[in-house]
Amino acid sequence: MKAEERHREIVGAARRAGAVDVAKLAAELGVAKETVRRDLRVLESHGLLRRTHGGAYPVESAGFETTLAFRTTLHVPEKRRIAAAAAEQLRDAETVFIDEGFTPQLVAEALPSGRPLTVVTASLTTAGALAARDEVTVLLLGGRVRGGTLATVEHWTSKMLAGFVIDLAYLGANGISRERGLTTPDPAVSEVKAQAVRSSRRRVFVGVHTKFGAVSFCRFAEVGQFETIVTSSALPASEAHRYALQGPQVIRV
Repeated sequence: MKAEERHREIVGAARRAGAVDVAKLAAELGVAKETVRRDLRVLESHGLLRRTHGGAYPVESAGFETTLAFRTTLHVPEKRRIAAAAAEQLRDAETVFIDEGFTPQLVAEALPSGRPLTVVTASLTTAGALAARDEVTVLLLGGRVRGGTLATVEHWTSKMLAGFVIDLAYLGANGISRERGLTTPDPAVSEVKAQAVRSSRRRVFVGVHTKFGAVSFCRFAEVGQFETIVTSSALPASEAHRYALQGPQVIRV
């Protein structure tokens, strides 16, 4: 098998399974582990994969994005810890924007009960999760619904969001980089996220450590526009400090 064929096989396997293991790939492809490691370095240099200890996982891009259903299977304990810590950042906010995605949905579910709260969201799943709570008023933004994420996008969504002044926005991203800021693959999604940044007084980023250093197609915010970043403890403390130097408090849980 030529290198180009191996690369296609590796990327395909990573996208199907969510991650690949060096030892398993070597056995399946019939090559040495060092050959696989070299392939992973090449694929990482092309922005298709990010290497981890013993393997790699796919990087989302304009041509590839994981579904909401798939995201509910990855790093779930870490995402729940992040959500709980992020919910503690609510403080005196009365109006909240909740972004699309699984981690923001978990934040919504972790918000304290027993106090009046207005939640604005583009996520159908988040709206459904909160609709039964008597003390929460849910405003679902209209627009085209994306099948993979069950969230609304495009100008209808952004126009409605532009009419609000929101106390606190919880936002996710496909990638966060000190050099490139916060990015996402889809321009329509980027438009909604950028409007949420403009409409909110305070902003909290929520995302697991694998988001850091990744760069996607559309930039919607700078790191310094966020009050707080909440992520998993797998992000090295030294790297967290570098992000904190740009302005936000970085919480590792």
